[in-house]
Amino acid sequence: MQTTLERSRITTIVMPDISNLPACIQDVKKAVLSNIQGPPDPTDYHQLRGRLEAAKGKLPMLYQQTVAVPFIRTLDNLGQQGFMEILLRDPSRNNTARLMLDIAHSILQNGEGFHTLATDAFQEVVSDLYDGYLSAGDRIGIKLPDLSVIPALVKWGEPESGPYTWPIDATSVFGLEAAIVSLPPAHSTTGLLAWSSIPHEVCGHDILHADVGLLEELANAVRTSLTQENIGQGLPDYWASRMDETASDVLGILNLGPTAAIGLVGYFRGMNAAFTGQAQLRNEGPSGDPHAADILRGYLGAYAVGLLEFDQAADWEKIIEAESDKDLSAIHLGGSRIDADTAKRSARIVAWTIMKTKLRSLENHSLDEIQNWRNKDERITSSLRILMRTTGSLADEYRSGYYAAHIVAAALAEGLSSEADVQLVFDRMLSLLKLMHDTNPAWGPLLVQHPGDITRHLVYHPTEKSQIIL
Repeated sequence: MQTTLERSRITTIVMPDISNLPACIQDVKKAVLSNIQGPPDPTDYHQLRGRLEAAKGKLPMLYQQTVAVPFIRTLDNLGQQGFMEILLRDPSRNNTARLMLDIAHSILQNGEGFHTLATDAFQEVVSDLYDGYLSAGDRIGIKLPDLSVIPALVKWGEPESGPYTWPIDATSVFGLEAAIVSLPPAHSTTGLLAWSSIPHEVCGHDILHADVGLLEELANAVRTSLTQENIGQGLPDYWASRMDETASDVLGILNLGPTAAIGLVGYFRGMNAAFTGQAQLRNEGPSGDPHAADILRGYLGAYAVGLLEFDQAADWEKIIEAESDKDLSAIHLGGSRIDADTAKRSARIVAWTIMKTKLRSLENHSLDEIQNWRNKDERITSSLRILMRTTGSLADEYRSGYYAAHIVAAALAEGLSSEADVQLVFDRMLSLLKLMHDTNPAWGPLLVQHPGDITRHLVYHPTEKSQIIL
């Protein structure tokens, strides 16, 4: 007898539908305005030291060795005086003190069971995205990153900062071998579109900073491509100087597909609605902002999606471009007016260059050769959407056959579709991700860096259920 999921896999891929985007934007706005705070910062040295020791044993061996133990060792070397000096030197807690406290939060929240369901779901997405980029099967002929091969550890906090990451080149200051990724606490219970930002942080910043020279090479390639195509108005330097954020957008799309792009458009609108009252993509790009202007990021996402290797890529590109066009007014970058046609053309060139350029730092491979979104991913995502509409208990049959990225993509696609119950979709997403996390070998007693490498090599590959004709 076929399971529900198996039956749904035989159906055709669902056509793009974002008619529920306004409701998703309101969902984000409500989450941002709630301003829910995370646990208070652990600023008492001796109390923190004791809590860390207790929490350490609750972490899997992988994170004991790469996060908890080296951090505790660093704190021991600092002593109470050094610990307090770091806090005093960074009174606003935006720099070294914030980093130190965030590392502590990541260990404590995972070890002490803070928002267990959402934390485990968040961690599963991060682990899966790392695994997809770093597993042996996806990096044939490409060396592992220079600085980190351990999935980032997650935490909740700092709602005013939005989603953010401390890449490995930052956390290594405290001896860690993994990055730290944070989401605002409200997104542990609501704000579905915020989860579209996770691949940006994980597959973007954390991966880009783990390969020495990759960011610089991408920046130079983008500057050269734009210059060769006679794109002026300062755009070659504008894009190149924002390569960390720009390439992170593209890498997120390579790993999560079209919902990463449309999800960010909606998420930016929701945040802007909360902070300015206008649910629109901003057309201004201040010179000091490391991100490209919102409107350019919308177009970049559209054109990156159009380059993905699945049949509906062109359809999604048109939808995301048209959605971005709704917010287009007068584009000003660093105080200078940029005509819309040139801006859009530059975004298309940037997307192609980041995805398709053969890079020395990746052994002459392109980023889209390591990860891409294909028809198989879209079929799995479509089949999973049925699980986002039900309220019954989840059976064992839903524990395998897909990855965490597929669950997030399915939740985003379902939440964006006509008359979807956004909160129900969000809750189901967490439940499915939690099931996956509970069977993730990296979070068991063994020292497993990349679960994707644990696979049998079969002599005969059986026909997929989705290919069986009844």
